[in-house]
Amino acid sequence: MEFSICIESVFRGMNPLDALEKVKECGFRAFEFWGWKNKDMEALFKKAASLSLTCTAFCTSAFILNDPAKRNDYLEGLKESVAAARKAGCGFLISQAGLDTGAVRSFQHKSVVAGLKAAASILEGSGVTLLLEPLNGRVDHVGTYLESSDEGFQILNEVGCENIKLLFDIYHQQITEGDIIRRIQANLKNIAHFHSAGSPGRNELYSGELNYRKVFETIKSLGYKGFFGLEYFPKDDPVEGLKRIRDSLI
Repeated sequence: MEFSICIESVFRGMNPLDALEKVKECGFRAFEFWGWKNKDMEALFKKAASLSLTCTAFCTSAFILNDPAKRNDYLEGLKESVAAARKAGCGFLISQAGLDTGAVRSFQHKSVVAGLKAAASILEGSGVTLLLEPLNGRVDHVGTYLESSDEGFQILNEVGCENIKLLFDIYHQQITEGDIIRRIQANLKNIAHFHSAGSPGRNELYSGELNYRKVFETIKSLGYKGFFGLEYFPKDDPVEGLKRIRDSLI
């Protein structure tokens, strides 16, 4: 398991190229970010290459899966995002399902499944894996449709595509449903990336109620070889906070 720093949260407001320097300074070898269309991707990845940093993931340019009327927009956005990921040598794209439309949940659920099944043909042979991310609607993303990792895993089982997996955000799932370690143990085969932050607060991992050392030990013991994203908003100095996480938890 290797750790990936979300430069847009940990180094919020900082020039992305300067943020990459900080990632390297803190002793990490991987990074991720959110939107790609508002960035100079050529400059970003030239800088990353000069620092021997790997980009693990960034977000798709469209997010609405639970509304069939928006499906074509989603798929067109996915096509251009896959092309951007391939050019950057990035293997993962992050997607959410969209805001709750008010339609019955079974209808929205079926729309997400259908949208992901349509996405499978775009992903096939691309070397890119799409990550479906449930979010918490109680604190950070009020009105979001997909909150439950349990429903997320159900959706993935219905879609049945090896290029579509779950992004398990421990912070979001602690707020939404808890029972973190058991859920990871039961569903690791469908998890291809993790996110993390202290809960409550979404700050450093050593803050809040979660025992991240135990979480890390469990995931490693299960044989997980992927990336684990640090996606939090610092209360402490960002560099010092990352070094403390590196030295005391990882």
